[in-house]
Amino acid sequence: MTTSHTNVGDAQVPAKLAITELAEMKRQGTRIAMVTAYDAAGGRLAEAAGMDIVLVGDSAAMVVLGHDSTVPVTMDEMLLMTRSVSRAVRQTLVVGDMPFGSYQVSDSDAVRNAIRFVKEGGADTVKLEGAGRMLPRVRAIVESGIPVMGHIGLTPQSVTALGGYKAQGRTAAKAKRLVADALALQEAGCYSLVLEAVPTRVAARITGA
Repeated sequence: MTTSHTNVGDAQVPAKLAITELAEMKRQGTRIAMVTAYDAAGGRLAEAAGMDIVLVGDSAAMVVLGHDSTVPVTMDEMLLMTRSVSRAVRQTLVVGDMPFGSYQVSDSDAVRNAIRFVKEGGADTVKLEGAGRMLPRVRAIVESGIPVMGHIGLTPQSVTALGGYKAQGRTAAKAKRLVADALALQEAGCYSLVLEAVPTRVAARITGA
């Protein structure tokens, strides 16, 4: 983790990792570490281990709340977990995972709920799934002043449409689509991307682009 400090009175307090520092780390080839956490204990352990980013993932629906998919988890449940993690860390960047239904309907819904993640959840950034019709959502949230992490490949909120939990981008056409989606999300303002269940060669092509 890159460490910077800010002065509070006479004391130096570790500063929150900045988005611009992540971009510089990528340019320099420095590895960026991210882990998922759902509570204060997980957040503290992540920061102690030197994680740069901690994602409060909607996977909590399955691994914490006992659902069969990520779809049922609510905004209020995600805000509770995000708030717990954000209270526990000082430097690590906290990403709130926007649950299904919190951004799909409209740009205004997406912005409103992203703001809730920051104001009520203490998140530094938010994450949402997909490209295509989600690109305007990304732009709207970024234009509101909230950084957005994208997510392509296996997108669990759309797992039924994808035919199950299967690797994505395994044909040439689908791989090209993933690369195009990644570039479109970057153009829309995403500062980073989650590439889930994507072949290594395709992920390397996206990262290199």
